[in-house]
Amino acid sequence: MKRAALRIAFALIVLINLFSSPALKAQTTAAAPEAKAPCATPAPPPVSEWQKARDLQLKTDFPWLAKFKDADLALPAPAPGENRVVFMGDSITELWKIEGPEGSFPGKPYINRGISGQTTPQMVLRFRQDVIALQPKVVVILAGINDIAGNTGPETLAQIEDNLASMADLATANQIRVVLGSTLPAFDLAWRPGVEPAPKVLALNEWIKAYAAQKGYVYVDFHSAMKDQRNGLPPALSKDGVHPTPAGYAIMTPLAEAGIEKALAK
Repeated sequence: MKRAALRIAFALIVLINLFSSPALKAQTTAAAPEAKAPCATPAPPPVSEWQKARDLQLKTDFPWLAKFKDADLALPAPAPGENRVVFMGDSITELWKIEGPEGSFPGKPYINRGISGQTTPQMVLRFRQDVIALQPKVVVILAGINDIAGNTGPETLAQIEDNLASMADLATANQIRVVLGSTLPAFDLAWRPGVEPAPKVLALNEWIKAYAAQKGYVYVDFHSAMKDQRNGLPPALSKDGVHPTPAGYAIMTPLAEAGIEKALAK
């Protein structure tokens, strides 16, 4: 019995030494799965106060009807024989000094209804309030670059064309003569890098020109008069490649005036 007990004790000692050996510990450690550090979620880019205000405005008043609501209501009806003209557009129109004695068209009853950053679907929704209700004889429509930029979401050229056609149809149905301006040249968009707008602008302008000819509207070709070799705006006419300088507007003004006179003569 004593011998049997000794054999069992010896076997236990061997097993304990085996399982506590450095080699076995190394094998156990190697077999353990490698611990990985948790992946850090990148912080979202900061949102500017301007972007926050714009996002809120798009949610609460997508076409921004409030922008000109009070001014539209305060505007009296045209005087007899008055050749009232409304300019509908985006920031390129908004920054154009159209109204008043110090504007580009002194003494003319022209009204500026451009809103910075706007796309054609927004303009369609405010067209009745900001154009038709003002009873102009002519509307000058200048838009498209913000649609190409995707300011209110992706749009195809066909969708932009449909919106331009809708505004022109609304004007015609209300005895307002239509002047369609070409979208201005743009080689790059600082707020939408990589969009490559130049060829899209060319294609859109081809459609605008053909549509105006088909419908009997006046087409004003700002693009050809202002483009450089890249089909963009040269530094002499724009500081940011999108918005004209005073020199750029000096080119646009007589072209617009000629288009308006042609529309009034129809």
